[in-house]
Amino acid sequence: QVQLVESGGGLVRAGGSLRLSCTASGSIFSINGMGWYRQAPGKERELVARVHSTGSTKYADFVMGRFTISRDNAKNTVTLQMDSLEPEDTAVYYCKADGVRDHLGLLRDYWGQGIQVTVSS
Repeated sequence: QVQLVESGGGLVRAGGSLRLSCTASGSIFSINGMGWYRQAPGKERELVARVHSTGSTKYADFVMGRFTISRDNAKNTVTLQMDSLEPEDTAVYYCKADGVRDHLGLLRDYWGQGIQVTVSS
C-alpha cells in the first residue's frame, strides 16, 4: 500500500508565499507523475502543476510565473513553491501520485487527504 503525506498549507496575505510538500511512502517501485490539484467551494478539482519522473513539468495557465514545482525522485517527494499568492488561489490543495507501480506490479493512482490554503486580501 502507498501513503501520501502533505504539509505546508495555511493562511497568508495576498502577495505572500507558501510552500507545499508531499511525500509518498510504502511499497513503491516507481512513480510516473507527481503533482498538485486544487478545489475551491462550488468548483471542480483542477490541475495546478505536475512533474514527470523525467523532470518535465506542466502548469496551469493561472499559476505560470508564480508557482514552481519540483521533485526529488529518490525521496518520492514533490514540492510546490507558491509566490505572489492571490485570494483566488484559496482552495483545498491535493497531492496526487499517478502511475504508481508497487513491487507486485500493480499500477494505481493515489491522492493525499488535502490541505487548506487560504489567501486573504
